[in-house]
Amino acid sequence: MKLEGVHHVTAITADAPRNVEFYAGLLGLRLVKKTVNQDDPTVYHLFYADEQGDPGSDITFFEYPGAHQGRAGAGMVHTVRWRVASEDALGFWQKRLDNHVLSRDDGRLTFVDPEGLRHELAVVETHDEPLVAEHPEVPAELALQGFDGVRAFSADPARSREFLERTLEFEPLTGATWEARGGRRGGFYEYDAAPEGPGIGGAGTVHHVAWASPREEHEAWHERVAAAGAQVTPIIDRFYFKSIYFREPSGVLFEIATIGPGFATDEPIEHLGERLSLPPAFEHLRSQVEPLLTPLPNPRETAAAR
Repeated sequence: MKLEGVHHVTAITADAPRNVEFYAGLLGLRLVKKTVNQDDPTVYHLFYADEQGDPGSDITFFEYPGAHQGRAGAGMVHTVRWRVASEDALGFWQKRLDNHVLSRDDGRLTFVDPEGLRHELAVVETHDEPLVAEHPEVPAELALQGFDGVRAFSADPARSREFLERTLEFEPLTGATWEARGGRRGGFYEYDAAPEGPGIGGAGTVHHVAWASPREEHEAWHERVAAAGAQVTPIIDRFYFKSIYFREPSGVLFEIATIGPGFATDEPIEHLGERLSLPPAFEHLRSQVEPLLTPLPNPRETAAAR
């Protein structure tokens, strides 16, 4: 069995409207699902992705209004890397992202979102399908093409090696870098030396990274992770996909999520993300939770009106 690269990355925001403005407005991703955190349905769970809402392009956010600023430390993902097609794309994004940019060098552009979450754009040659969203201000050839991988902090990367390579079948690359590659897609996982002081979860930090599994292999992944001694959750039906959660030995929270059923399960593909979607098990809560959620603009209507 092989995992099909990164499925999604989930982070925390304190300000959903500003989050929508940045990820759907500035970065040009599509808001493909506006739903609630199934473990705390009083708060949003927002999903941004390519035009079809494909795994491999999907960055998601829990909104906790007023959440304090977080700080990545040991056992946390600190950078999300995206693919672009060319140096011309980097030039486009350097200009468009403007004061969010930290640096540009060696085929990479590093920037932060309004809450400090760190991202990289990398020129990557790959046979993987480019996962692109449509945006009137972002030419398709310059758009983000899905995840290339994530970087995490670890105090001792060596202690994760056996678990990553033998249990999850990540392929070792150079240094403290691995690749999860299946038949359709791949994504890297890399450690950097942890900074001093503990990490603090909060706005602008990654909550977990999810790796993609074909649906027919998901139960086998659960058995394999459990057999390796990890404290793994039962399989949880998230309606749009099924999930298991566990921490790898360096402390990073991993999820293995199924490829599908997908976000068009409960709304047509052409109208993804336009209304609050609640899985059937949560629909009875609509009248209670909808008034608690911050009103959000439709980013497609906003873009079209510019």
